[in-house]
Order: sequence, then C-alpha cells, then structure tokens
Amino acid sequence: MTPADARALAWSTPPAALAVCALGGIVLAVAAVLSNDPAGRLLIAFAALALLVMAGVGLRQRPRLAIEPGTAQPIVVRGVAGAKRFGPDEILRARIVNYRRLGRKVPMLELDVNEHGDERLLIFGRWDLGAHPQDVFETLQAYLPR
Repeated sequence: MTPADARALAWSTPPAALAVCALGGIVLAVAAVLSNDPAGRLLIAFAALALLVMAGVGLRQRPRLAIEPGTAQPIVVRGVAGAKRFGPDEILRARIVNYRRLGRKVPMLELDVNEHGDERLLIFGRWDLGAHPQDVFETLQAYLPR
C-alpha cells in the first residue's frame, strides 16, 4: 500500500479546522481575562472552554474512522475513550442518511455495529470525516460483505 492509499483509508476532522477552534478558544480566553463585566467574563470563558475542549476531542480521536486492510478487524473507529476495532461481520449495516439541518439536507454515514453482543449506532458527518460521507461510504463498501 502506498502512502496515498493509506491517507485515503483514514478519515478525520481536518487539522486546520481544529487549529482554528484552538486559536478561537485562546482568543476568547484572553478576552475573558480582559473583560470588565463579570457576567460577560463568565459567558466568554465558557465559550473559550467549549472551543478548547472541541479542539482537544478532535485531536484525541484522530483518525476518526480508518480501514486497515489485511487485518482480522480492519475497521477502526476512534473515540475519546480510544480505538475500537470491528470486523466486516460485526458491521450489521452501513448506509447514508440525509438529515435536515438549517433548512437543507446533510448526508451522514451511519454504521450499525455489533459490539460484544450489543448493537450500537455510529453516526459520522462531514466534520468527523473531513470528507463527503458518500465518498467514505463507497470506500467502506469494498471492505464489507455483500
């Protein structure tokens, strides 16, 4: 597998988006320190904290979804608690579902997985994948049983 193929089999939030979140959090933290209004300081501090946490979570779960061909459990999903691996037989269903958001349809990749006997629904959007969910779905289809 070439390095270009490896990149095509791992999807995560773009690093630039996470950097902007972290930078925004830092700017808001400075604004909170400089604010003279106690209520405003609290709200700005919460916004700063939210952006910094979002950037940290995004970095922690990189890559969010990956495929490692040639292994017994080639599908890897990373979350805050760490990576979970799934074999093709543990993926019960994969599909693209369009949800309405702010007056338009937004595609999401849904994976129904069997995790230790429990069925779980995993939903990935463009923010999670850094790519269009339909493109990821088409690549994933090659690794799932028909």
